[in-house]
This record gives sequence, structure tokens and C-alpha cells, in this order.
Amino acid sequence: MDGQDRLGYEQRLSLELAAIGQRLVMISSEMREHSGSVATAATAVAEVVAPPPGPDAPVSAPLPPQHAGPPRPVTQYESSPRAFEQQPNPWSQGNAGAPRSPEGNEGPPRSVGEGQPPNPWSQQAAASAQMPPGQQFPPPPQAQWPHPQQQWPAPQPRETLFEKLGKDGAGAKLLAWVGGAITVLGFVLLLILAVQRGWLGPMPRVIGGAVFSGALVGIGMWLHRTPAGRTGALALAFTGFAGLYLDVLAATSLYHYLSPGVGLVVGLAVAAAGVVLALRWDSQALAVTVVAACALCSPILTEGFTVLLVAFLLVLKMASTPVQIQRNWPGLAIAGGFGPILASLLTTANAIPNDFEWTVVGVAGATTVVGIAVALLTIRRRPDDVVAIALVAGSALPAMFATTLLDDPADSMLAGAVAAVLLAIWMVPDLPRAFTTAAGATGMLALFQTTVIALDGNVRTAIVLAEAVLLAFLAARLDKKSALVGSIVFGVVGFLMTVGQAVPLTWLVDEPRFFNDVQPGDYAAGLVTAIVLGVFAAVLPWAALKMRVLREPAKHPVPWILSGLVLLYGAAGAVLCAALLVSPDESGFLFGHSVVTVSWTIAALFLLVKGINNKALRISGLILVGAAVVKLVLFDLAALDGVARVLAFLGAGLVLLTAGTRYAKLVATARTPE
Repeated sequence: MDGQDRLGYEQRLSLELAAIGQRLVMISSEMREHSGSVATAATAVAEVVAPPPGPDAPVSAPLPPQHAGPPRPVTQYESSPRAFEQQPNPWSQGNAGAPRSPEGNEGPPRSVGEGQPPNPWSQQAAASAQMPPGQQFPPPPQAQWPHPQQQWPAPQPRETLFEKLGKDGAGAKLLAWVGGAITVLGFVLLLILAVQRGWLGPMPRVIGGAVFSGALVGIGMWLHRTPAGRTGALALAFTGFAGLYLDVLAATSLYHYLSPGVGLVVGLAVAAAGVVLALRWDSQALAVTVVAACALCSPILTEGFTVLLVAFLLVLKMASTPVQIQRNWPGLAIAGGFGPILASLLTTANAIPNDFEWTVVGVAGATTVVGIAVALLTIRRRPDDVVAIALVAGSALPAMFATTLLDDPADSMLAGAVAAVLLAIWMVPDLPRAFTTAAGATGMLALFQTTVIALDGNVRTAIVLAEAVLLAFLAARLDKKSALVGSIVFGVVGFLMTVGQAVPLTWLVDEPRFFNDVQPGDYAAGLVTAIVLGVFAAVLPWAALKMRVLREPAKHPVPWILSGLVLLYGAAGAVLCAALLVSPDESGFLFGHSVVTVSWTIAALFLLVKGINNKALRISGLILVGAAVVKLVLFDLAALDGVARVLAFLGAGLVLLTAGTRYAKLVATARTPE
């Protein structure tokens, strides 16, 4: 390179370095301005996002003017690089003085930044300083948002009686309703006093009462047109409808102007009109007061609890049923539902000392049928109705009570029909569980009543135990705990009846010569009863275990032990009854006890064999062995004599000896690994 070329090269290099220096100065000034704007924006965002400090929060120290952390990324503006690119390139191909690269290849030299340390203020450097390894983009700033806390409203205190009475309009409502109730009672007293004193005639009394009551209803409907008069309208309508209904009852019961059939139809129309008006006005108070007032005042006009009273109360119930199903008015269901039940029970009780009429039984049956039907319709409409649950259980009481007062066992068909209906409802799967449980419990009670009335003697005990077995099977099949409870109740009652009458404890202890008035048929009935008792003792724990109500014997031994004791009693009773049935004298008694002792020993051996790998069965077998030995020593040695004693001891001893030898081998074989 000559001197002229060298001078041109140095001049061009100096010009390029000067341009680069100017550009660096411009970039530095822009970075300072941009850093100040970013810091201001970050401070504003932090003030907006961060929650205000509490009164006890410490005040943070101010930041120093210099940045303590890595520099923030700087936005690369496009104008400056483009302006730099528009400058003339001294190393273009048209320039003949272009130097060669250090490697010897022709072309421009490396750019200014190539081969130099990276710019710490560039965007890539800032991002790489802030990002963790493996992340391409810097994470966004994480703002600490406050967690919302749900504010539960504070429970409102219940209003006291004084607060309720202190509300606006409460006094007017109280006066109106109390006045209506007193008016109805005064109307009833007026009718009675008119009869006693002979005031006017029967027809003017009935017509006057109807006109007066109808006028009250009309005035109430006229007042109900305005909101201010609705309180008085409800009270007047209640008084009028109650008066009309009681006037119809008086015309039927006291004056006999209306036959019972016609009076019931007219009473049904009056009661239905009052309840429908309450439905139209959407007033539960009107419906409840009309039905309750008629039910409470009717016994005064019928002079006690009679069949006619129950019929009129059933009319009230039927009139209120459509509204009861349509609206959830518990007060109406109670006022209309339980009045006929109570009246029927009292009517049946009053009819017993006098001439018992079939009309009492008929009315009781009608009360039961209507009550169960209304309860079933209501629970279909509202599955959570508590009154319907109580009604289905209480409606069966009139028919069941009337059945107990009949002398002929065939008259138990009424209770049997009630049991069949309620047990059928109990089996319906899509009804609420509480409703079916109430129906099933009442049905099982009616079934027990039917059994007790229709049967007698030892057959009754066997049937009760058979019903307990059937309920246990139903409980396991349908997974109904109510059936399992019913099975336990029937079984306990049947066991007490067995011990007290069918297979008394004296048959297992005393000799036949001490028995009084025992017939061969009693031994046959006792044999059947004892067998059914043993079946019940075996089926009940099986059903409970299948329903997962009862655990395995090792975990829950007490119920299994009780069932085992009942099973032993049943087995012993069956053996003794069979022996006494064959030979109803001392020889049959002695032979029976010998067989009982040997059978206990055999049963113990069976449990021990099955209990090699089952601790509960093994323990039960050992307990039974002990019981057999105790019976052998304490009872058989003293009560038996002769051949019976020898057979008992030899049989039990040989069985135990064989069992011990064989059982030891079985245990050793089971414990030896293959």
C-alpha cells in the first residue's frame, strides 16, 4: 500500500469512527430518557395494583437513584438504525480501495460490534439477565391481588311476641280474628239456647242462621276489594262459612230437617266453597280457621262423638283435600286430617259399653281409607311433606282399634286389609323412604294384630316367628332396614311367647310328671315352634351381615353369641318335643336330654372343624363344648339315671375324645406349609 492509499484509508476510518461515536451519544441520551419514563410508569402501576398499607404497615425506604438490579430492557427504535443505514458505505464494491479481510478473502471488514463484548444495555442482554435458563421470554410482572372474603350476613334475631304485636296492623288483625272466633262460638251457643228455651221455631232458627252467615260472607267479599279492608274481610268470611256449616249440621243432627246423606252433601258444598275462596285469596289462615272452627264446634251440636260427627268431619277432610294437595299448607292438613281420626277413636270407645253397631266399624274403616289415600296423594305431590308421613301412620289407628273390639276372630279381616295396603305401600320403591318406613311400621303392627286376633294357642307363636323369618328375608332381598327392625321385634316377641307358652323352660328342666294339662298336640306345636325359632336365629344374623349392619363374629361377637344361644334353645326344644311326642313320659324326657347333650357336642365339633382358620367359630365351638360338659355334669348326672345317664356320658365322652384326636391332626395339617 502506497502513501496515498494509506492516507485515504485513515481518513475514511476516522470519519466512520466519528459517526459511530455520535450514534453512541444519541443512544445513551435516548436510553436515559426511556429509563426515566419506564420507572415512572412502573411506580404508577405499583401504586394502582398494590393494596393500601394498613395503619401498622412499615414505610419502605426510598430507592436509590441508581438501579440495583439488572437494567430494564430498552426498546430498539427503528428510526436510528435506518438513518445509519442510509449513510454512504465506504466499503461498497464501487470503492476500489476496499481492504481485504484478515482471512485473505475480499469483502468488507467485520461490523463494528462483531468480535466485541456484547452491549449490556441491549434488549437481548437485559432479557437474558432477567430470564431463567430455558425460557425464551421474560415472565410478566406478578401482581399481588387481594383475595376476596365472603361476607356472611349476620343472623337476624327472631321477633318476640311484643315486637309482632307492635307492628302496624297487628292489633287490627288480632281483633278481627278473635272477634270472628267469638262470634262463631256465640252462634253455636245461640242455637243450643234457642232449642232449650223454645225461642222461635226450628225452621226460623235454621233460616235465620243461614241468612246471617251468608250476609257475613257477602260483606267479607265486598271488603276484600280494597287492600285496607282485607283483614276484616278474611275474618268475616271465616265467621260466615263456619256459621253456614254449623247451621247445616244443626239442621241435620238437631232438627232432622235434612237426612244424613243430604246434610253431608250440603256440608261438603259449604266447606268446599270456603276452602276454594281461601285458595283464590291465597290465604292459608282463612282455610285453616274455617276447617278448624267447624271441627271443634261440631261435637257440641251432635251432643258427643257419634257416627254422624265422624261423617261430617270426613266431609271437611274431603273438601280440603284438593287445596291441600295443590298448596303446601301444613295447618290445613293438620286441621282437616287428624280431626276425623280422633273422633273415630272416641266414637268407637263410646260405642263399646252400649250396643256395638257395624256402622261404627264402617266409619272407622272409611276414616282409614280416606286418610291413607289423601296421604298418598299428598306425598306424590310433595315428597318432603311431614304431615303426610304422620297421616299415613295415624290413619290406620281407627280401623285397628275397631278390630280389637270385635269378638269373632274372623273380624280381624279389617286389620288384615289395612296391613296388606300399608305393606304394599311399603314395597313401592319410588316413594320417599320416610313415608314408606312409616307405612311399613304401621303395616307390620296391623299384621301382628291380625295374627294375634285370628289365631290362638301355640300356632300363634309359630306364625309370629314365621313372619319374623319372612321379614328378615325381605330385609336382605330389598335392603330395607325397617324390615330388619321389624324382624327383630317380631322375633323377640315370638321368643318370649315360645319361652312362656309354646316351649316353656320347664319342659327342658322338669320331668313330664310335673306337667299340667299338656296334650300330645301341644308337643307337636312346640316342635314346629322350636324349629321355626331355630331358623329365625340362623336367618337374622345372615340378613344383618348381608346388609352390612352386622360385622363378622370376630369383630362383633355379642349378637352372634345371642343368636347362638337362641339357636341352642330352639334345637334343644325341638329334640325334647320330638322325644316327648313319641313317648310322653319319663323315658322320652330322659332320652331327649341324652340326645341334646350329644347333639351339642357334635355341634361343637363342627364349629371347631370349621373354625381352624376362623377365630370366632373356634371360640364358639369351645364355648359350646364347655356348655355341653357343664350340662353333662350338673344336669344329666343328677336328672338322668340308668341307661340314659350312661348313654349321655358315653356318647359325649366318645365324641369329645374322637374330636380331640382328629382335631389335633386337622390343625397340624392346616398349619403345615405345603
